[in-house]
Amino acid sequence: MSPQQVNWTARRHAAADDAWPAGRREQRKRATRELLIDTATRMSLEHGFDEITVAEIARACGVATATVYNYFPSKESMIFDVPETLLDKLRAELTNPTSTAVEAMLAILDGVLDDLVTWLAEQDEQTRAADTALRIEAMVRDTPALQVHSLRLLSRMTDAAREALASRTGKPSHDPELRIAAAALAGLWPVQADASCRHLEHTTSPEDLRKAVAADVRRAARVLEHGLATSI
Repeated sequence: MSPQQVNWTARRHAAADDAWPAGRREQRKRATRELLIDTATRMSLEHGFDEITVAEIARACGVATATVYNYFPSKESMIFDVPETLLDKLRAELTNPTSTAVEAMLAILDGVLDDLVTWLAEQDEQTRAADTALRIEAMVRDTPALQVHSLRLLSRMTDAAREALASRTGKPSHDPELRIAAAALAGLWPVQADASCRHLEHTTSPEDLRKAVAADVRRAARVLEHGLATSI
């Protein structure tokens, strides 16, 4: 991703692209995807998410509207998304018998945090970049369509975790213990998002941000490891 792009979530898609040989066609596809994400984010911050259309984003990028839908299923997914490859990685981590379920979820979240930290470290003006990240999060929080999208993504993550736990334990996916465990594990995602916003406001370096956010997430994870009876 170009260092001066405004939206770090493009790295999630870039990671999926890295699984394939980087031929010219793949490079063009990645560049187009990043351009769409960046343009949609910039236009949303400038005009308001609800005030722009997919057609306007496409026109600003010099592509057909139909091309946008080859990359993204909706306008919301251009602002942030959870690619299927990330869910596949979550399933793989959770079915790995060498780590606990909490350790598996933390490994996924560490990778997501690394996207933000690396993006921030690459910026020429880190304070301004942090402010942009906070504006994006505020836009998501204040826009009903993006809030609904966020809940849908959390639901997808919960379902993926539940399927993986069913495979890991041999229990049916509707088992009540699996349902609550999957919901709790997926709940670490919004914990990390909230911690990222809080610490972006006053951390002095990308690495300080990483340490502060990771510490908060691990505090929450300890509640899952030890149970409510001993933690709350």
